[in-house]
Amino acid sequence: MKLCDLKPAVGSKHRRKLLGRGEGSGHGGSATKGMKGQNSRSGRGTRPGFEGGQMPLMRRIPKRGFKNIFRREYEVINLKTLDEVFDSNSEITKTVLIEKGLIKSKQKPIKVLADGDIKKPLKITADRFSKSAIEKTKKAGGEVIEIMKNRKTDQKSTKADQKNNKAEAQK
Repeated sequence: MKLCDLKPAVGSKHRRKLLGRGEGSGHGGSATKGMKGQNSRSGRGTRPGFEGGQMPLMRRIPKRGFKNIFRREYEVINLKTLDEVFDSNSEITKTVLIEKGLIKSKQKPIKVLADGDIKKPLKITADRFSKSAIEKTKKAGGEVIEIMKNRKTDQKSTKADQKNNKAEAQK
């Protein structure tokens, strides 16, 4: 079989409907758009969700809750999963987790949670850790490297550092 021999399946290709090409075509006159009205005119019809002036469904339905636009979504992984998949003294990073298929997204930060027990010493590098995950990992003889520190505490420390630097510069 060659590329030049390939053809689409029978019945999968359809001829385009020709509109407004005279009465003999069967689609002349109003060109299948009906009589008068906004949607029969040339140009754009109504926008999606428009109900002819009636209150649209999206505005009739009550809205509930609050959507935080600053919410951070994490790729979550548990200690029991790490304990099952990796050997003792393994170095665990984002690239290793992606290669093993334990996380999917490269863009989202990783958070390690303390579900399950860990018996092996592992060197885990992640963006965030729960407090109990840090405790369990260190108790098993492992090492924790946290990339993303708490933003609020970082900001406070930098402001305090700036004040100290100004005070030292004035002396």
